[in-house]
Amino acid sequence: MSISSALQTGVSGLQANSKAVGGISENIANANTVGYRRGFAQFVTTTASGSAGAGSLSVAAVEGVDMSTAGDLVTTNSATDMAISGSGFFVVSLRADETVQTNYLLTRAGSFLPDEDGNLVNAAGYYLAGYPYDLDGELGDVDRSSFSQMETVNVGDITLSAAATTEIATLGNLPAQETGLATPGDPFTTSSEYFTALGSSERLNFSWQPTATENQWTVTVSDSTGADLGSVTVDFNDSGSLAGSPASYSGVVSTATAPAGFAFDTATGLATVTLDGGTTPQTITIDMGAPDTFDGVTQFDGDFTQTFTRDGSSVGELTRTEIDDDGTLFGVFDNGQRRALYEIPVAVVSNPNGLSQVSGNAYALTNDSGTFQALKANTGTTGAISSEELESSNVDIAEEMTDLIQVQRAFSTNAKVITTVDEMMSETAQLKR
Repeated sequence: MSISSALQTGVSGLQANSKAVGGISENIANANTVGYRRGFAQFVTTTASGSAGAGSLSVAAVEGVDMSTAGDLVTTNSATDMAISGSGFFVVSLRADETVQTNYLLTRAGSFLPDEDGNLVNAAGYYLAGYPYDLDGELGDVDRSSFSQMETVNVGDITLSAAATTEIATLGNLPAQETGLATPGDPFTTSSEYFTALGSSERLNFSWQPTATENQWTVTVSDSTGADLGSVTVDFNDSGSLAGSPASYSGVVSTATAPAGFAFDTATGLATVTLDGGTTPQTITIDMGAPDTFDGVTQFDGDFTQTFTRDGSSVGELTRTEIDDDGTLFGVFDNGQRRALYEIPVAVVSNPNGLSQVSGNAYALTNDSGTFQALKANTGTTGAISSEELESSNVDIAEEMTDLIQVQRAFSTNAKVITTVDEMMSETAQLKR
């Protein structure tokens, strides 16, 4: 190696260590950046040689990103903050409801908040993308190898449509001591709420009349106006392992005026009532409990109790959101309903180190990153999504400071090489004197 070659080698050392210092400074500056992946510089030997293979050795810094090391998870108080525990990325876009697939990016920064339109956007201005559920809570077939079916996740003014009640189930106890009396007492009355197709709240009324026959009751069902729809007699078992359960149903009577109706299946304990509340009458099935079972109304000595469960709901406004570890974002409404709104997928690529880093702590797909898939979270090797948590930077300040000392020493030494070569060249120039 000639003196001039040594000078060029020293210069390459200064350049390589300068690039390394730049990477360290970026890491230190982003030590508190959510989801940040530290960069690093690897030194690679370069050679300028001719056909004979002789030449001077120099050095170059090749930059890389530590994609495999995850940061610690930090708990927050925001329901829309998310972190991926494991491998994968969130899918984000440059604009809301982006249609250009090349404008979709990947990120680990899950600090999302709704903007003025309700779209979830992170601090870098990237919009969270996901797959929307339909009104029936179905996702349908989605193409997980592209961004074409994704939408911006929106938690703004979402209204849940009213759902008409179709089923009511009743549980409770009838006081056995009230039956078999010469003069039976007054009926025990209660009611169950139900919802019409327009979301209004109405009530079905139940009147349980004890009879002069022991362990026998007659139940009458009436609509919200008090008009009787029909009745049925229930006999209860009084001994053995089935004591207290319905033994049989009989004496079914319909008193409903068309188009209202009343029917009862004595084999199953299911009553079917038809309510005249619109152009199309509303039909509700009432489960009182099958004979010889304890899954409905029972009769034991004690107090009268009766509770109901039913489907259907009034119109509901979104009150809050919840996110499961599989990435399902649920909306919780003020009518008590909870419905799946979006699936937030976790994007995986064959070679994360091949992603191209862009501004805003995000990454773009490249040919080197390999195949892309947007998978359901917490399945297979895909990471789980944790709500109300954020992933901190994977920068270790102690490690960065140690690297900074090493790079500084190397830079100083290369600078010393250059000054030494400069002195030697000066000496050589003075030989002629």
